[in-house]
Amino acid sequence: MDDIVKQAMAKWPNVPDCHGWLGLDARGDWYLRDAQAQAQGAFTSGRPGAKGDVIRLTKLIEFIGRNYDRDARGCWSFQNGPQRVFVELEAAPWVLRLSRDEAGRFTVHTHTGRAVQAQAPLIDEHGQAYLHTDAGLGLVHTLDMHVLADALEAGHWPEPEALTQAELGPRFGFVASPQALASDAA
Repeated sequence: MDDIVKQAMAKWPNVPDCHGWLGLDARGDWYLRDAQAQAQGAFTSGRPGAKGDVIRLTKLIEFIGRNYDRDARGCWSFQNGPQRVFVELEAAPWVLRLSRDEAGRFTVHTHTGRAVQAQAPLIDEHGQAYLHTDAGLGLVHTLDMHVLADALEAGHWPEPEALTQAELGPRFGFVASPQALASDAA
């Protein structure tokens, strides 16, 4: 976490949390969800406009990535100074990019650029592939499915385990919609 964020948290310890205003899609893009986008429905509803506006500012994307973490309940958030901004997840807390280096080793990085160690592949009922990593569960980016196939053929990982999307959050300790969780608690 950035030092400036820690200082702001110490200076203003009681700033209310923010729900529904930030989303992470299945391609690793961050979305700002203003009131109009939220009125269109849940982040994952598929309704036009519900995702909001994709963030393109590199410095903001990097800032979010450095201050992205989860709480004890498995809700992922971005610490924006003193305010915790919970993230609506389209698929998983991480979107993973896979590659093969010059030596033939397979490497995995999160959408925030963090190198991770992948342990086990999974596949859901829609054919989406995931990797269980030391940072948590990540969805394999669609552009890297060929790398995953190469790694599986090379015996780098075992055959994928089949799971449903509904099983992923409870099994791997993440909440896809902290906003819905907050609404249920209210």
